[in-house]
Amino acid sequence: MTDDGFLDGRLQILQPRGGYRAATDPVFLAAAMRAKAGESVLELGCGAGVALACLLHRVPVKATGLELQQEYADLARQNMVRNELDAEIVQGDLAAMPDSLRAQSFDHVMMNPPFYEDFRHSAPLNAGKSVAFLEGDVSLESWLSAGLKRLKPLGWLTIIHRAERLDEILFGLNRAGDTRILPLSARSGRSARRVIVQARKGAAGPLKLLSPLVLHDGDSHRADGDDFSQTAREILRDGKALVISER
Repeated sequence: MTDDGFLDGRLQILQPRGGYRAATDPVFLAAAMRAKAGESVLELGCGAGVALACLLHRVPVKATGLELQQEYADLARQNMVRNELDAEIVQGDLAAMPDSLRAQSFDHVMMNPPFYEDFRHSAPLNAGKSVAFLEGDVSLESWLSAGLKRLKPLGWLTIIHRAERLDEILFGLNRAGDTRILPLSARSGRSARRVIVQARKGAAGPLKLLSPLVLHDGDSHRADGDDFSQTAREILRDGKALVISER
C-alpha cells in the first residue's frame, strides 16, 4: 500500500501499490457534483473511495459507494474512517444490484466506469487494475442504466469518461435531459481526451456543449511543477467545486 495525499494533503488515501490507483479523474468527478448538504449520493464503482472522500470534504451529503472488488471496498471503508468521513460502502455487482441499494433511490449518482472495452485492449497483469480498466461483461450502457434506475425523478447523473465514447454516453442517457457536456482539455487548442457529462433523469431541457476546462497553462510542459491552470489547481489542491453551467 501507499498513503497518498489528495486535495493538497487534506485527505490521506491508502491505495494498492500495484493495483488500480486513482489520479485526477475522481477529483474532477467529485468537484462536478452539484449535491447540496443532506442530499443522497451513490457512487457506482467507488474503488478506494477517492471521489466520495473529495465530495464529503466539500459538502456533507449522505454518501453511499458500491464496489465490486472486496479489497477495494474494504479500503474505501478504511479510508473513510481515517479521514473522519461518513459513507456507507457496499460490496456488490451493479449488474446484480444488492437488495439494500435496489430498495433506495438517490438525489445523485456519480461514476467513473472502466474506460476500455475488452476486445480493444489487453488486460493488465494486476487483477484489481484489470477490473477497473476493462469493462468485462458490464457495458458502459449497463453502467448508465443502473445509475438512472437508482435516481429519484429529476435526480442528476454525473459521469467522467473518455471523449471518444461520448456517443455511447449520450445514447445511454436517453431517459435523461438537461444534459451538459464539459470537455477536459490538457492544454488550450488541444482536443479533449476526457468529458464530464451531467444529465437529469426525466428532464426535458436541451443538451448543452460547454466551453472546455483547460487543465494546464501554456502549450507544453517546460519547467518543474504541475503547471495546472488556476481553475484546475483550485479543484485539485483546494477542493473547490467545478460549476457545470453555461460558460
